[in-house]
Amino acid sequence: MIDGGDDSDECDGGLASRRGLDDVAVYQPAEDSGLLAEAAVAEAHGRVLEVGTGSGWVAQRIAEERDLDVVGSDLNPHAARQARERGVEGVVADLLSPFRADAFDAVCFNPPYLPTDPDNEWDDWMEHALSGGESGRELIEPFLADVGRVLAPGGVVLLLVSSLTGYDEVLELVEDAGFTAAPVVEESFPFETLTVLALRRE
Repeated sequence: MIDGGDDSDECDGGLASRRGLDDVAVYQPAEDSGLLAEAAVAEAHGRVLEVGTGSGWVAQRIAEERDLDVVGSDLNPHAARQARERGVEGVVADLLSPFRADAFDAVCFNPPYLPTDPDNEWDDWMEHALSGGESGRELIEPFLADVGRVLAPGGVVLLLVSSLTGYDEVLELVEDAGFTAAPVVEESFPFETLTVLALRRE
């Protein structure tokens, strides 16, 4: 499944992680997590990867409610550790880079999607978990460009999209990557609408 890859904790995570406050350095379940979990429990099958697993809460729900084999990956070593504490296979990975071709039947991703002014970013793990760069799509673009490689035939990608990120712009990226998109769940909040899209190869 993994092609190389490094599961080390040798990464500077800012003040919170240097103090050993893993919970502060790891994204914890919120409304977007609940929507992704709902969609994944409904749609996921076979071998599952959750990219950007954070605390591992979504991956744990998929594993327990669907009795599936789930891997949770995250660039943050503290997140990978929390996922393992939940009984999930947690690995340190930069998006999809270490995984072999056709390795997963379902890939789930709740990306960092908040548009962020580069001058106002700070370099710690929580920033990495939240900031989607100036457009909010900084990680969505490389994810969509590579996810088809690790997806097995007949597989599905579950991608959470915020209206703050530009829904139509994400749909264009999805189409450019060779996928069709259908909404699975959606919820509106005062400042944004969150949608989980099921992506399948055309």
